[in-house]
Amino acid sequence: MTMKKALFGVAAIAAFAAAAPVQAEKLIIGLASEPTAIDPHYHNLGPNNALSRHIFDRLINQDEKQRLKPGLATSWKPIDDLTWEFKLRPGVKYHDGSEFNADDVVCSFKRAPDVPNSPSSFATYTKGKTVVKVDNLTVHFKTAQPYPLMGNDVSTVPIVSDSAGCNAATEDYNSGKAAIGTGPFKFVSYKPGESIVLSRNDNYWGDKPVWTELHLRSIKSGPSRVAALLAGDVDMIAGVPTTDIETLKSNKKLQLSQGVSNRVIYLHLDQFRENSPFVKANGGGEIKNPLLDVRVRKAISMAINRDAIVDRVMEGVAIKAGQLLPEGFFGVSSKLEPVAYDPKGAKGLLAAAGYPDGFEMTIHSPNDRYINDAKIAEAIGQMLTRIGIKTAVETMPRSVYFSRASKGAKGLPEFSFILVGWGAGSGEASSPLKSLIHTYDKSKGFGSSNRGRYSDPAVDAVIEEALRTVDDAKRQDLLAKATEMAIENVAIIPTHFQVNTWAAKKGLKYIARTDEYTLAIGVLKE
Repeated sequence: MTMKKALFGVAAIAAFAAAAPVQAEKLIIGLASEPTAIDPHYHNLGPNNALSRHIFDRLINQDEKQRLKPGLATSWKPIDDLTWEFKLRPGVKYHDGSEFNADDVVCSFKRAPDVPNSPSSFATYTKGKTVVKVDNLTVHFKTAQPYPLMGNDVSTVPIVSDSAGCNAATEDYNSGKAAIGTGPFKFVSYKPGESIVLSRNDNYWGDKPVWTELHLRSIKSGPSRVAALLAGDVDMIAGVPTTDIETLKSNKKLQLSQGVSNRVIYLHLDQFRENSPFVKANGGGEIKNPLLDVRVRKAISMAINRDAIVDRVMEGVAIKAGQLLPEGFFGVSSKLEPVAYDPKGAKGLLAAAGYPDGFEMTIHSPNDRYINDAKIAEAIGQMLTRIGIKTAVETMPRSVYFSRASKGAKGLPEFSFILVGWGAGSGEASSPLKSLIHTYDKSKGFGSSNRGRYSDPAVDAVIEEALRTVDDAKRQDLLAKATEMAIENVAIIPTHFQVNTWAAKKGLKYIARTDEYTLAIGVLKE
């Protein structure tokens, strides 16, 4: 599928962006994947981050293409090689009437990487940065070495109240007690698995929402979301099932918006245990973990028919992937192409690695997080079984999946082979490289979502060099080089990039975002 085909609504969306917003009181949106908490620092996950943008602001905001613009900071700049200065917006008030100031920034960046039981923390964006209050409206971010991506990183971290939120537990946010931000909407109620209700913040410092009420309903089933839209029970839905896109496009009572996202769907493989819990010899006996052998990892990648996943499983609404971000993002390599489907070559590599008859393995996947996630896992399981790796498939709700995939029962990733996705929150390649590829190092915030525990000091060195390289062209080349090294060694196995689709009743249109977020402020009227 071409990028042009995937973006069938771009021209229309651009036209709607200039249109006047609809004057209405209540907006009801059906979500495909609900947040796992109201706590904005609990889980660095797309649905959570989208929700938090309604209630909590960031120092720097991102537009629909993840371009940076002022938020709670009016300006930011390096004042020496190791210090960035942020000037804060005056007169901003929290939902409880208290004033925003530098203390909130300092405590937010301290809290964000260390929330108890976080399945995937914000450490990848906060570690290595010391935040110093200069005065009530000035903070300095200090680093041990030059760091040109400060703005990108800072744009990902929600700011909470020093008095109400920084010492609060996740449970306090979920109850609403600590859910006090400076954002365009205020917390009203949260019923996990059902709905989140927000009300307009009439004292918002920025452009005020036109919606006085926002209802976010959890509707995990694709057919149920479509039915709710057709029945008028919701005004808009996210995550239109790929099987329904063509039908809904022809419905004159609806309008669709679509765009390529920054999210890569990929596979993590256990690369740190000699005895991996869900990898067995044929017949179920113990076996030394074959995933430690790069030839086996390459064989698995070659056995995956990405064209079939895009065309059949995703109904053509996806783009096959050969690296961490799609074309057009900063840090992408021009040298990498999706691995060609080659089952014969895959069998040859397995034999060369000492597994001519394959082995047994389980692929684990969420069944309610990514577009067609369970179906993708099932397809991959069948593809691997055909080359001799007898692959069982186990899927589960993401509320269970992520905690087990990250920490399991003993603080280590539980699974051997998983399907997962990553959206580059900062809008460029250092995000997945730091989080998914770099050796796991909690103290430095590296590898925070490296659930396969891939580790290569040579790749780490290139990533770290890129992070301290100020020259944009050189940093682009270093990020591309690190990506090439990681993909060559099969640190992860990319399968495809998601193309996301929203549908709304006639008269409403959504501006598709590369970060996949569903935001009420992006809902416009013709």
